[in-house]
Amino acid sequence: MSDSKSNDTEPTGAEIACFEVGIKFGSLYHQFAGTPVSPDSADSLAHAMEAAIENQPHCESVTVEMDDDALAAAADGDYTELTGRFMTVKIVVVREGRTVTARMAMDDGYPLMEVESVEKG
Repeated sequence: MSDSKSNDTEPTGAEIACFEVGIKFGSLYHQFAGTPVSPDSADSLAHAMEAAIENQPHCESVTVEMDDDALAAAADGDYTELTGRFMTVKIVVVREGRTVTARMAMDDGYPLMEVESVEKG
């Protein structure tokens, strides 16, 4: 697959790679949203999330950073449910000759997932 379309319906390599990173984010968010998390368990949960998503095809790397201060405030000494407001995620996918880097971070109170870059190679 190349980025030159042979017709208007054939996806480019970049489009295929971007779709793939979207699948990874959907899986990560919807698999783990609602998981009980505390400040003490946040790091182990982040590592488990990274390992789970990195198992998927075409996934080069996953980085999950927990917001320890927000977790501590929400947990109030106990635990809370995981939502997008407690984490920043970066996923790198390599597919169809393209490397896509995407990120999820809070934007106006919403965990926005967006493509940061698409590179050849």
